[in-house]
Amino acid sequence: LLLRESVPIRDMETILETLGDHAGALKDIDIVTEYVRQALKRTITRRFAEANSLRVITVDPKVEDTVVASVKKSDAGSYLAMDPDLIQTIVNITSEEIDKVKDVIPNIIILTSPIVRIYFKKLIDQFIPNITVLSYSEIDNTAQIQAIGNIAM
Repeated sequence: LLLRESVPIRDMETILETLGDHAGALKDIDIVTEYVRQALKRTITRRFAEANSLRVITVDPKVEDTVVASVKKSDAGSYLAMDPDLIQTIVNITSEEIDKVKDVIPNIIILTSPIVRIYFKKLIDQFIPNITVLSYSEIDNTAQIQAIGNIAM
């Protein structure tokens, strides 16, 4: 999951420590992966920042709330159960925002809250692949964040 999203895995000590801390208590591999990503925030910031600055598209809280409200839990883990029309709306507004800023941000980064990141990534990846989706918890505190766009309904 980390490599699929271009997250460097050289810091095996941090990865294994985080897995050890959370894997036993959590059965959902996506959630455990989110904890690992947060532990690797310095590495992730270095990977995606330019001169310790990240230019991003943010996700409006209403869109995030809509995504969170559509998350369902099962014995196999959590999944997104969203109305197809709503999926299309979110994909369309995301695509429009990407088109607006793609000349300013050649490597698009969408920034969300931690609870939304994995589900938003899975949602848009089906329609707009190869877009980086990060959460605020994956960004080192020393990095400058510059919002260039906002995904809002």
